[in-house]
Amino acid sequence: MPVRITDAIAATKAARGLYLKSYGCQMNVYDGLRIAELLQPQGFGLVEDPAEAELVVLNTCHIREKADDKVFSDIGRIRKASPNAIIAVGGCTGQALGAKVMQQAPAVKIVFGPQTTHRLPALLAKVEEGRAQGFEVRAVDTDFPELEKFDHLPTPGAYGPSAFVTIQEGCDKFCTYCVVPYTRGAEICRPAADILHEIRQLVTKGVKEVVLLGQNVNAYNHAGITLAALCAQVATIPEIARIRFTTSHPNNTTADLIEAFATNPKLMPYFHLPVQAGSNRTLERMNRNHTVESYLATIAAVRQVRPDVAISGDFIVGFPGETEDDFAETLKVAAYVGYFGAYSFAYSPRPGTPAAELPDHIDEVTKKTRLAALQAVLESTSHTYMQQFVGQTVEVLLEERGNQPGQLRGRSAHNVPVNVNMAEAEAVALMGQLVTVKVTEAAPRSLIGRLHTSAR
Repeated sequence: MPVRITDAIAATKAARGLYLKSYGCQMNVYDGLRIAELLQPQGFGLVEDPAEAELVVLNTCHIREKADDKVFSDIGRIRKASPNAIIAVGGCTGQALGAKVMQQAPAVKIVFGPQTTHRLPALLAKVEEGRAQGFEVRAVDTDFPELEKFDHLPTPGAYGPSAFVTIQEGCDKFCTYCVVPYTRGAEICRPAADILHEIRQLVTKGVKEVVLLGQNVNAYNHAGITLAALCAQVATIPEIARIRFTTSHPNNTTADLIEAFATNPKLMPYFHLPVQAGSNRTLERMNRNHTVESYLATIAAVRQVRPDVAISGDFIVGFPGETEDDFAETLKVAAYVGYFGAYSFAYSPRPGTPAAELPDHIDEVTKKTRLAALQAVLESTSHTYMQQFVGQTVEVLLEERGNQPGQLRGRSAHNVPVNVNMAEAEAVALMGQLVTVKVTEAAPRSLIGRLHTSAR
């Protein structure tokens, strides 16, 4: 689902309206926030309605075909609402398609990739200069300058007590279904000193939790500093109470990272570890380079040091050549692990990836049937996981208003959404604080509770 940046940041009044929408992963949400900050010196402030925008930035995802379709549908809708706005397409679709975006959508004037977000003001200046002189200019920049963008982005803002911080980008795994190596480039890691500096800046703005982001975040290793070592350094910042990271690859789950779940009290008991399929035959065709057995051994190792850890994952059903027996193995893995939550999708061929050229593609009806069956299992395991908290107390970082007066919403240490009911005066005072909550009910995708103790 697309994420509007104005859902994370209150719309700001400024001389020039910016409508910005991010699609897909948390990395894109982070990039979108930084784009909004990058454009502030040019006089842009966020608006909720594209009709009020002078500039529209669509920060896109290219993982599935439907994501691309949504972007082009949005472009048509936005052009009608704001015929004079400059439309820019960034993110992974921009990187993958380049100038082809403009061929398919002539309304688009700027295309840029994930590694060139910092060049957007210069691209915009070219287009605006052309308009001022009475002719049309289109600007495309899909280079791969690696870490250059982080040197040019402004001081990060903070939009709540929890913040994303990108520490690693790109992927060297080349799973046969995935476009990320082609749209985000090779694996690169930011220096630990730069990451810690960014986190200290966020702390001055009230941040208490950081979520370290990467396409393969547990592949982080810069100058011998591993992800576990980086988490240990982040934990030395007194104001940071919680550390999380996502998304991991099974093959990069090292012994020191597993041990960190036991030894680093600020590292939260939540581990997102995609498996994608429960059949070794399918995993081999996906070029995942791990087996079901090695994946389950990793889960077991983490649970040995942190028995209460919440496990989430990713699944793809209907991969080319997947048999009924293969799919049955996936259902077994889903039930056996007992996921707290998972992202599950029907396979979508992406042009240019090896899987798109494989034989034995699965028909759409079968894919939808298998996806529904898998999601039923995942909903069952999630329900079982959530029920264990009823009657217990959990610590919650209060991040936003709930749907009822006097209700705040946040997440527990296990990353479970929690709606907390309290007096309105308490809600005003406790926003952004860590509180202890007595859980009274488990809803399908969240917990409900009441304030149990004062904040810290």
